[in-house]
Amino acid sequence: MYIEENKLKEFIVDSGLVGRSDIEKAEDKSSVKGLTLGETLVADGKLTADDLTRMQAYVLGIPFVDLRNQKIDFEVLSMIPEPIARNHNIVAFRKGEEGLEVAMIDTDDLGAIDFVKKKVGLRILPRLTNRESIKTALLQYQKSLKAEFGDIIQKETSNIQAIKEDLGAVISEGELKKMAEDLPVVRIVDTLIKHAIIQNASDIHIEPMEKEVLVRYRIDGILHDTMVLPRLAANAIVARIKVLSNLRLDEKRLPQDGRFKVETDTEKVSLRVSVLPIFYGEKVVMRLLRENAAGFSLEGLGFHGDALEKIHHATKERTGMILTTGPTGSGKTTTLYTVLDILNTPEVNISTIEDPIEYQMKRVNQTQVRPDIGFSFANGLRSLLRQDPDIIMVGEIRDNETAALAINASLTGHLVLSTLHTNSAAGAIPRLLDMKAEPFLLVSTLDVVIGQRLVRRLCEAKEKYFLSKAELEKLSRSVDLARVLQALKDEKIIQKNDDWSKIPFYKPKKSEKCEDGYGGRLVIHEVVKVTPTIKNLIMKGATSEEMETQAKKEGMLTMLEDGLFKAAQGQTTIEEVFRVVSE
Repeated sequence: MYIEENKLKEFIVDSGLVGRSDIEKAEDKSSVKGLTLGETLVADGKLTADDLTRMQAYVLGIPFVDLRNQKIDFEVLSMIPEPIARNHNIVAFRKGEEGLEVAMIDTDDLGAIDFVKKKVGLRILPRLTNRESIKTALLQYQKSLKAEFGDIIQKETSNIQAIKEDLGAVISEGELKKMAEDLPVVRIVDTLIKHAIIQNASDIHIEPMEKEVLVRYRIDGILHDTMVLPRLAANAIVARIKVLSNLRLDEKRLPQDGRFKVETDTEKVSLRVSVLPIFYGEKVVMRLLRENAAGFSLEGLGFHGDALEKIHHATKERTGMILTTGPTGSGKTTTLYTVLDILNTPEVNISTIEDPIEYQMKRVNQTQVRPDIGFSFANGLRSLLRQDPDIIMVGEIRDNETAALAINASLTGHLVLSTLHTNSAAGAIPRLLDMKAEPFLLVSTLDVVIGQRLVRRLCEAKEKYFLSKAELEKLSRSVDLARVLQALKDEKIIQKNDDWSKIPFYKPKKSEKCEDGYGGRLVIHEVVKVTPTIKNLIMKGATSEEMETQAKKEGMLTMLEDGLFKAAQGQTTIEEVFRVVSE
C-alpha cells in the first residue's frame, strides 16, 4: 500500500500525537533500517498500529473500519472463502445496495479484490482496517463453522440406519463396509475431523457408551466434551475410520493401529489412529499431526536466558548427545525438531529414526520404525550409521540396546538427539545408568539434558492481581522465590529494586476470542549442562537429587521456578504451573 511519506508526515505533525523531535529521529532511523516513517514510529512506541492505520486511511481517502466488536452475518462473511480471507487479509462484512463492503489491510491488493468481484458478482467497496480487526473477524468463521458443523452432525445422525444394534450381534464385513460408505457417516466423520482441525485439537476421542457416543477433543492438553451422538452411530463411525486407516473391519476383539491423511485448504494433517475394544464396542483415538507445522524457534517455544545459551552451545558441537525428557505430550519431539531446524544446513547429513514421523522436514532423511516386521529403533539406528550421517535423531531411547547404540554413535563422531521418559532433567542420567550405560561413556558423550512440560498460555485479555504476604509465604514452601526474583532481574524483566510485592500476576479472563482464558501452550523447562562437577557426580554414582542440587548451584532454574518466572511475565498462571508440574 503506497502512501507518500511527506503527506503522511504532514498529517502526523498536524495530529499532534507525535512531537517534531521524535519524528525527526524516526526519519533518521527509517533511512538506516529501510523502514517507512510510520513503521519506525510504531516500532519505537511513539504511535500505535491502530493510529497509524487510521491516518493512512485518511491520507488515502478510504474509510477506516474496526470489526473488533462487530457481529458479521455469516451469509455475508462466507461470501469470501476462509482460505482467501486468511491469505489475503480480506473480510466481507456488509452487503448493501451500492455493493459489498470488504475490510482489508492492503487496499492495493487488486488480485484479491478482482477475485472477490468475480466470485460474488457485486461491486467491491474496499475499507482499510488493522491486523487485530482482521484477526477478530477471522475468528467468526470458526464460530459460525462450529455452529454449522453441529447442525450437520444432528441432521446426518438422524439419517443413519440402525443395523443390529444388539451388543452381542455379529455384523458381517459386507454390512460394515456398506455402513462405512453410507453418505451420512462419511459426512459425520469428515465433519468431526474438520472441526478438530479448526479447533486446533491434538486428539479426537470417540467413546461408545451405553446409550450414546461421546466425542471429546484434547485442546491445549485438556480434554473437552464436544458432541454427543446417538448410540446407533457408533458401529458406522468406527467402520468408516477403519476403512480410512486400512484396518480390518471384522476384527473387533483385538486392538488395531493405523494411519491416514487429510488435506484442507490451508494444511495437511496426518491422523494416527488407535482402536481399542471396550465394554460397549470400540473406542477410537485419533492423534492429529500437522505435517506443515514448522517455523518454531526455541525462544517462541519458551526457552530463554542461561538455558537457551546452553542449548545453543550444544548445537555448535560436532559430537555428543542432546536429550529432552518429560512425560508423553510434553513437547519433547517439537523441541528436538526445532533444534534440528537450527542444525539443518547444506553442509550436514541429518538422518532420523522415529515412531511416528510427526513433522516432515526438508533435507532431513526420516525413517519410520516398524516393530511389526522387526524394524526397531535399535535396528534402524544400526542401519543409519552406515548412511554417513553427521547428525542423528532417535525418536526415543526405550531399551538398553538403543541406549548403547546412541552413546556409541555419539562417541564415533556424530551429534545424537533423542528423548527419554523421565520426570526431570537430572533423572535422565540415573535412567540411562539403569539401561546399563557405562558411566565413563556417559561423561564422554552427554552434553545437555532438557526437562520440560507444556503449560497453557494466557490470552491477551487477563486479570491482574498481586500476591499477599500469606500467599507469598505459602508459595515459598514450594519454590525458591529468591532465585526466581534474581533471574527476573538478570534478564531485565523487572527493575533491580523491585520485590515480589511490586510484581503483578494474572488470572485467565473469559472472552469471545478465548472461551477459557487460555490460547496455545508454551514450554516450562530445566536444562542440565553436563559440567566437570556433574561428570564427577556421575562417576561416583550420585542420585538425581544430588545432581539437581549441583545444577542449581551452577545456575539452573527448575521447571517449577521457570514456571513462576513465566507467570511473573504474565505468560501463564501460577495455578497452571502447579497443575502441570505436579502431574
